[in-house]
Amino acid sequence: MKQIRVQLTLDPNDLPPFYSIVSDSPDISELQLVDWNLAADDIGTIIYVVDGDEERFRDALDGANGIVTTDVTKSSQGWSYAVVKAKVHAIPLFDTLMELVGRAGMIVRKPIVIDDNCSHARIVGEPESLQSIINDVPSNFELRVDRIESFPGEVDAPEQLLSDRQQEVVSLALEMGYYDQPRGTTHAEIAAKVGCAPNTVTMHLQKAEAKLIPATMNHPGA
Repeated sequence: MKQIRVQLTLDPNDLPPFYSIVSDSPDISELQLVDWNLAADDIGTIIYVVDGDEERFRDALDGANGIVTTDVTKSSQGWSYAVVKAKVHAIPLFDTLMELVGRAGMIVRKPIVIDDNCSHARIVGEPESLQSIINDVPSNFELRVDRIESFPGEVDAPEQLLSDRQQEVVSLALEMGYYDQPRGTTHAEIAAKVGCAPNTVTMHLQKAEAKLIPATMNHPGA
């Protein structure tokens, strides 16, 4: 079993406004398509995460062809969630990707990331099926394979990259609010819990972050 990371691009003139707004507006930097249900006839229910101005995204949705209903809610973390019911054929990047993968019997992993007129996705399947995607992509799309890797791989469980001690320190740092904004604890307070010197906590966190950040930045949704 293999996993490929692909970029699917469509001419900007053919994009629905709520996709092209990611490139056109400085107020929205990224969309993540995090879940979907295509059970209804021609109508899909799709959940987007919006990194940016949710009102601009709502306005773009309201003016888009094929959109049936929208519900946009801002989260306490600053991201917004949009639950969209739409005719999936009106969303060509998503529709084409689902058609290619559905016909070949593969899995698209969540999320699909949309930025700069492109969709970035991870697709799991047998090598022959994955090759069929490359062969069958419509001529008005550009598909680029960014990476081919085994499945499952390290990115599916990045904590496995850490030593036991690094996992312990990172878990405690999360629990104590070290990664909150503003920070809820210090290296010294974590060290007191772990039973080591503050500079040892610093070393463990830095080494763990040096492993985790490159692993997560190499896949969509990081």
